[in-house]
Amino acid sequence: MSIKKIIVLVCSALFLIGVLAGCGGAATKTDGKQEGSPKSVIEDIKKRGTIKIGIFGDKPPFGFIDANGKNQGFDVYIAKRLAKDLLGDESKIEFVLLEPASRVEYLQTNKVDIVLANFTVTEERKQKVDFANPYMKVSLGVVSPKDAPITSVDQLKGKKLIVIKGTTAETYFTKNHPDVELLKFDQITQAFEALKDKRGVALSQDNTLLFAWAKENTGFTVGIATLGSLDTIAPAVKQGNKELLEWINKELDTLGKENFIHKAYDATLKPVYGDTINPEDIVVEGGKLK
Repeated sequence: MSIKKIIVLVCSALFLIGVLAGCGGAATKTDGKQEGSPKSVIEDIKKRGTIKIGIFGDKPPFGFIDANGKNQGFDVYIAKRLAKDLLGDESKIEFVLLEPASRVEYLQTNKVDIVLANFTVTEERKQKVDFANPYMKVSLGVVSPKDAPITSVDQLKGKKLIVIKGTTAETYFTKNHPDVELLKFDQITQAFEALKDKRGVALSQDNTLLFAWAKENTGFTVGIATLGSLDTIAPAVKQGNKELLEWINKELDTLGKENFIHKAYDATLKPVYGDTINPEDIVVEGGKLK
């Protein structure tokens, strides 16, 4: 081979290496961000000036709209504190109302930064979102009319039980009691109206909600106070959002030192429950179960 041909081959090889190196330098991550230029989610939130938090608008006393059109409730109380500590002002929140079945989707599509809507931690949900440490304990319950109380799951066989789509109640009964007919609704208010209209013999949901609802609706009783396992409720972020997740966990630890979740309970839940509920059965302080 002539020296001229060797020189041409070497130059061609060097050119190809340069092209490949250039392509490598412009490679992008699966999230669309360039390598070598990490982006801070928290800095983005601060630049925006508000944090988007997904809550319920029809689940008193945890998340609801009051007579003046204001967001109120246990989850809202906590959300405001997160905004204050992150952005310096509790009003710097964009509250995003959602339904139980849309909580995962709203995180995945960046419609919210955090979901703080009575989100029970489950193994299935862990595959789709990242949960921070818990701030609450919960079990399932069943509420029914006082004149026809349901006190055992056996009484539900072959009958209609009302549940809300996307909730742990739907999952629990689908998996463990296929002989119970489920009447499903998208909205919490729709489900309770169906119970009042006797379209089902009972309704299953978080017992913490049912205790409050039955107290306001005296013709009903929580005949099954606890069902299934004791679960926890926690804030959730988009899967892989490690920065915001770590900030929330540190925040919960800080709030625990001042007993803040108990203060939230006293301000929003105790007026509803009175002395019928021991706060220690619900509250998780500092993000750690005792």
